[in-house]
Amino acid sequence: MVRFEDLRIFVAATDLGSFSAAARELDLTPAVASAALKRLEQELETRLFVRSTRSLRLTSDGERYLEYARSAISTLEAGKNAMARDKTDIAGTLSVSIPSDLGRHVLLPWLDEFQRQHPRVNFQLRISDRLADLYRQPVDIAVRYGTPNDSSLVALPLAEHNRRVVCAAPAYLSRHGVPQTPADLRRHNCLSFVLGETLHDRWTFEHDGTSLTIPVKGDRVGDDGDLVRRWALAGHGVAYKSRYDVLTDLRAGRLVELLTGYVSESSPLYLLCVHRMLLSPAVRRLREFLQERFKAFEAG
Repeated sequence: MVRFEDLRIFVAATDLGSFSAAARELDLTPAVASAALKRLEQELETRLFVRSTRSLRLTSDGERYLEYARSAISTLEAGKNAMARDKTDIAGTLSVSIPSDLGRHVLLPWLDEFQRQHPRVNFQLRISDRLADLYRQPVDIAVRYGTPNDSSLVALPLAEHNRRVVCAAPAYLSRHGVPQTPADLRRHNCLSFVLGETLHDRWTFEHDGTSLTIPVKGDRVGDDGDLVRRWALAGHGVAYKSRYDVLTDLRAGRLVELLTGYVSESSPLYLLCVHRMLLSPAVRRLREFLQERFKAFEAG
């Protein structure tokens, strides 16, 4: 049977690059750390490290096993914490990753309201359109658009029926005209979003049961959703945004929704975490609170 302490030593040695450093970190002797690794390798019947007097690196089996070791430690520590706290206590520090545009313009005031209701909750916020590595980074939960590619993550719906919308400022439309069909977008300056290595320059629609994918281009590409929205507001082009990102602008007339006769791409919103045991009372209440706020936001 794999021991919890052996997993901690394995992960610490990986992160710190040596057994001696891992031993110091965990207040153990180097001999104990070395014995733990040997015991773990015997249990798994494989080598986890290639080591010499000067270097330490993971084998391919070690790299594969590291994710499971981290997950096991996280789950066991979460269980320990869950047993130690009052199950009804909405308190503690939540590290939350939120998307750029939605986070700044919609979620921040809602989170302020949540803290007024629950003053014993503290937030540590990370605002970025990149999905935080929930296994490596000190992030408890993430709010993200789209079903996650990583099936090991727990994905709880916040707003399942959200979609993207094509939109532009009235000033842009007065200069360049209003596109009547998705094909018309080829003649417009389209503001594209890039996430990591992926450029989102193919916009998808449905009409009369037929799926349409339109390649678009323009003179501006940004890796921040808030930046793309600001370009659209300034009249620089047409944007393909989550409806929640621009709903306030649409209602105020700062942006105009286009191609309303076509069904645009689904963009559901989820709360993500690595394990259900991390769903503390504070996280569960926050999810309920956000679901309520999105319903009210949609209703106007």
